[in-house]
Amino acid sequence: MDYTQQAIERFSNDIYAVHTTGIKIEKADVNYAKCSLKIDERHFNCDGNVMGGAIFTLADYTFGVAANSGNEHAVSLSGTINFIRSTKGPILYAEAKCIKNGRTIAFYEVSITDAQGNVIATVLENAFNIQ
Repeated sequence: MDYTQQAIERFSNDIYAVHTTGIKIEKADVNYAKCSLKIDERHFNCDGNVMGGAIFTLADYTFGVAANSGNEHAVSLSGTINFIRSTKGPILYAEAKCIKNGRTIAFYEVSITDAQGNVIATVLENAFNIQ
């Protein structure tokens, strides 16, 4: 079984990200993941743009998939998001890459883009690798 299929099976019970929000795993590998989110009326704020919380959920979920692909088990320690521009969708992508994986702490960069490749947000997240 490949890492993508393992991630889809492992994270399928994430009720909030998968079932409520609608995030889909596109690809997973060791310390890497790409996920997508088709935007619908659930994801908009009062100004008609995609809600920051929906964008961060996509980033955090993608980070979690990356941090737990090919590793024993990792949990989030912290995350910082920088919103670059607003978006209305119709689809967003998140790509998480490990920039350093130490014995107990790992660091990830997550980039959120729209279908045209515009950067919507960048996220830095730290993981604690449970031994």
